[in-house]
Amino acid sequence: MAPFSLMTVGVNLLARSWGLFSSAVTVRCACVAPTVKNFSTTAGGPPKRPLTAYLRYVKDQQPVVVRQNPDIKVVDIVRKIAQQWRTLTPEEKQPFEEASLAAREQYKIDKKAYQDQLTPAQTAAIAEEKRQKAAKRRAIRKKRELNSLGKPKRPRTGFNIFMAEHFEEAKGSTMPGKMKSLFDDWNRLSMSQKQIYMQLAEDDKVRYKNEMKAWEEHMTELGREDLVRRKESKRKKVAAKGGKKKSRVKVLKAKAPAKKPAGEKTAAAETKSTTSSTKK
Repeated sequence: MAPFSLMTVGVNLLARSWGLFSSAVTVRCACVAPTVKNFSTTAGGPPKRPLTAYLRYVKDQQPVVVRQNPDIKVVDIVRKIAQQWRTLTPEEKQPFEEASLAAREQYKIDKKAYQDQLTPAQTAAIAEEKRQKAAKRRAIRKKRELNSLGKPKRPRTGFNIFMAEHFEEAKGSTMPGKMKSLFDDWNRLSMSQKQIYMQLAEDDKVRYKNEMKAWEEHMTELGREDLVRRKESKRKKVAAKGGKKKSRVKVLKAKAPAKKPAGEKTAAAETKSTTSSTKK
């Protein structure tokens, strides 16, 4: 049985690949090296990953379901096809599974042939692109996790508060135009007028500090100390040990004067010896 989340992912893949449900065009990241971009947008680009057996069935049945139900919604199409897939016998699923298996084997061959024709610079650029995409996905997942855990929002600046208060009445029909208008209005304010928003920003900092303290204590109770800020974590560890660590003070001792060899006399001793001999 295919989970509903997998069905949704499958529909999104189909939408991007064949335009079944939308005609959106995938835009590549501008930070990718030109060599990688050229390879990905030409006929000699990397091979596409093969469809699973379920997605092949979705692609096969989507036109049929749309033809039978012209007014049906996209979500209902997915649900209907998913129900049909669950009712299929192993024998009925076998053609789609065999086609998917054959496509995977061909994908391995095509991928190796594509990688063999790349130069070292292109291989490094593709690896960097993958690293950046993976880092972006991790950042998105972490942000979603923190939002689900109720992490407090960061404090706003005085300009942010001013912008939120006057955004609707700002001039301009586009976002950049409104932002420029608000920035100009902010610069025209006197110091006394800005001080009101600066004080609100200071109050928001206090709010954020108190909420973060309570939130981090709650995260510690849940065993999520990895989400606690390092300074707070160190402070709690020191407090648990019973106080601050003793500072180590290095004491420098004065060096003793170097001893003279036994047979060597100082100038003062020689002068004293000469004076006593003259008196005699």
